[in-house]
Amino acid sequence: MAGKLLIECDLVTITGMHIGGTDTFSAIGAVDSPVIRDARTGRPIVPGSSLKGKLRSLLARSLSGSLEKLPDFNDDDAGIKRLFGSSQPVQAARAQFADCFIVNYEDMKQVGLTEVKSENAISRVNSVANPRQIERVVPGVRFGVRITYNVADDCQTREDLGLLARGMKLLQMDYLGGHGSRGSGRVSFRNFRVTDENNQEQADLAEIFQAVSGYELFPDQVDL
Repeated sequence: MAGKLLIECDLVTITGMHIGGTDTFSAIGAVDSPVIRDARTGRPIVPGSSLKGKLRSLLARSLSGSLEKLPDFNDDDAGIKRLFGSSQPVQAARAQFADCFIVNYEDMKQVGLTEVKSENAISRVNSVANPRQIERVVPGVRFGVRITYNVADDCQTREDLGLLARGMKLLQMDYLGGHGSRGSGRVSFRNFRVTDENNQEQADLAEIFQAVSGYELFPDQVDL
């Protein structure tokens, strides 16, 4: 039976996270690399394209058997092509990722939503320091994740959602955004809810994501 499912959860920053925006003018002393923000509110966002792209690349590496080399899109697993879309063969993505907006602004506004992290890049040729400032979303900020899933084949729904859950768990073991090898971008997914187009809870499908919400790379930070 064709239909739609809405998968909702919280994406929580465990360490500072940087997903870069653009700034056509940088004044002297300004942050070199700002985060991307919602044009209406000025608050940081997680673009749906950033979340979708990271999940797809992690799954592609995992299922190809090589974590070091990203396979060609055309060589992706059939399940990845169904879930994220494909050009060869032409196949629409079953999962649609919305931009993620902050849902705990009131709790965080006294602390602030971002921080500026100062770093020094040292030239390996002449040892000259190149200082830079990177803006990061602070730990504890919660973004609302909303993924719409198009049900095309009832027999494949649990398989597709299981693949999505696997990607989310891989992301919790990796990082989102930039500078991940230096500690940025550790995130956690929590509070999963799956509903159909009639806003009816689908508890059996939400159970697929229990392995995601029960996993923590930094267990001492679970109360953020």
